[in-house]
Amino acid sequence: MSAVTTSPAPAGQPERTRPLGRLAALARAELALLVRSKGVMFAALFVPFALPFSVAQTVDDDTLKGTGLTLGLVLLPGAIGFSLLFAVYSSLVTIYATRRDELVLKRLRTGELRDNEILAGTAVPSVIIGLAQSAVLIVAVTALLDIGAPKAPHLAVLGILIGIVLMVVLAALTSALSRTAESAQVMAMPVLLVLMLGSGMVVPLEVFPDSLASVCERLPLTGAMTLIRGGWTGELSGGDILTAAVTSLAWIALSLFAVRRWFRWEPRR
Repeated sequence: MSAVTTSPAPAGQPERTRPLGRLAALARAELALLVRSKGVMFAALFVPFALPFSVAQTVDDDTLKGTGLTLGLVLLPGAIGFSLLFAVYSSLVTIYATRRDELVLKRLRTGELRDNEILAGTAVPSVIIGLAQSAVLIVAVTALLDIGAPKAPHLAVLGILIGIVLMVVLAALTSALSRTAESAQVMAMPVLLVLMLGSGMVVPLEVFPDSLASVCERLPLTGAMTLIRGGWTGELSGGDILTAAVTSLAWIALSLFAVRRWFRWEPRR
């Protein structure tokens, strides 16, 4: 068989880039813009480190009595959850809305970048920050509270990955439903409060009344938090794992559908 050869791009025409190269270039540009935004950087870098230790003051042995949990097993998943909420979700809500209002997203669509590449590339720096923070917090909390290694690390990894994807699509959806970057920050606040208080980050669901706990189990971030905590306890049953994963994936699918339908690439006129 003869070798298949490819001809170079015709003279005068730019060579088309690969998706990974386009994604990396956009991520580098977004990182440069993110570093210049002091408010977003502060919320992304410092708030997730401060909140978990303030939450530790609200949970004691009496609160956890009968749940089978320790302070470390509450604080560690909560710390990771705060990173997901503030380093990924909260920062991306502002970033997506700001880039839209500045017509950056509209200009990006005129090039080779596809819509999903624009959203993903914009999210890469925040995702990296969230992952790095989670790693640092895992090491710090494990050392300070002597938790030990996770008994089911695959569940912890799965929970973190699901949580990151969910926070990205929820951020895109929140920004889509907001008129301006300022209103996007306001709209994100109720979401942050509900997810913090109802996903088992601040207080484990085992402490709640059964009726309230059953409602909170259906919240978007609860499944990821359940998997993360189960990664350290190793006590999740197959049914619990399936329920947590299916609930999270359902929220991701629903959010993706909403983003595809309602995400706006330029300001409202």
